[in-house]
Amino acid sequence: MTFTYSLYPDNWSDLAIAVKQEAKWCCQKCGLQCIPPGEKTSEITRSKRRVYTLQVHHWDRNPANNHRGNLIALCSGCHLHYHQGGKSNVSPGQLSLW
Repeated sequence: MTFTYSLYPDNWSDLAIAVKQEAKWCCQKCGLQCIPPGEKTSEITRSKRRVYTLQVHHWDRNPANNHRGNLIALCSGCHLHYHQGGKSNVSPGQLSLW
């Protein structure tokens, strides 16, 4: 299945930031402290920045269902774990750590 931006609402960026702020920029699965906006990242590699990037996951894997109970803040690794195995709306290579 191909990733389709049109399934996300126009205010997706605002919704995602709100979820991440509620989680205090920590992964809600493993507890990894991720990089909040404005933090200096020039001293770390691109790969490390991706590892410490917080993302928002839809529990039901439906990007049109943006009810707060369906959204969780996950680090890249945990988000990738939930989407592995081809059981999601993410196309191959879309989620990666490098």
